[in-house]
Amino acid sequence: MMDILGTDQLSAKQINDIFSIADALEKNKEELAIRNHTTLALFFQEPSTRTRTSFEVAMTHLGGHAVYLGASETQFKRGESISDIAKVLSGYCDMIAARVSSHKDLLEIAENASVPVINALTDLEHPTQALADLYTIRAVKGSIKGKKIAFVGDITTNTANSLMVAAAKMGAEMVLVGPKEYTPSAMHLTKAREYGEVTVSNVMAEGLANADIIYTDTFVSLGKESEAEARYKALMPYQVNSEALGYAKEDALVMHCMPVFRGREITAEVIDGPRSIMLLQSNNKLLVNKAIIIYLLQQS
Repeated sequence: MMDILGTDQLSAKQINDIFSIADALEKNKEELAIRNHTTLALFFQEPSTRTRTSFEVAMTHLGGHAVYLGASETQFKRGESISDIAKVLSGYCDMIAARVSSHKDLLEIAENASVPVINALTDLEHPTQALADLYTIRAVKGSIKGKKIAFVGDITTNTANSLMVAAAKMGAEMVLVGPKEYTPSAMHLTKAREYGEVTVSNVMAEGLANADIIYTDTFVSLGKESEAEARYKALMPYQVNSEALGYAKEDALVMHCMPVFRGREITAEVIDGPRSIMLLQSNNKLLVNKAIIIYLLQQS
């Protein structure tokens, strides 16, 4: 049995194996079969649009079923332990996708579950997003290896953590571009540098030079709403706009994991412009999540 809790646990070969399944799904336009009535529990403490919907639709397309369990709809809100929830869900379902506030809670779920566990977002990592991102880069640029990915703005996010490690493993160059007071996770930065070239820059022109991909994320992540004013003040100089695009390669493309807040981290002109691949990136979450489900079932 295998879990996907973070990108560091996946080798480049395993990532490519997941991508190969996604390729087969995309090429044939037919779903690879999974056992009838296979059930995925979606235990979500945090709200979601794309991750929840893509996993639910993925299971439906594959012939299985997803059960959504919001935190307010379970006994968790009354104090039931994470370990007991994991054990109970393992008895009902074939897989668990957990979107939890604390990565420690995810680890506790994995320790107590007897079925595969997928990290659908924690405060530290968002591995399924990073896999969809890299699959998209591979699709539009032909390869991941040798490409320069500039992650701009809040370089402390869970998405940045997962992406830097996975991108380095796959041979991409990664640069994190943000204000000096926003230091990336030392743990993830150190780990990513074991696999490839990852740098940090506080200067937009410097960080975006020769970039193939410009990637940004919301300036105010879940749980950071009380910091909104200070965050916008610090991060607005790192907005992805037409000037920022001018620092990168002429054929550089723009990505955003969404939700997107127009006029904040990125302008509407860029979002709706010809260099944005945000919707393709979002659509690929469905394809890659299907591939993740199939891959994990094959390992069980």
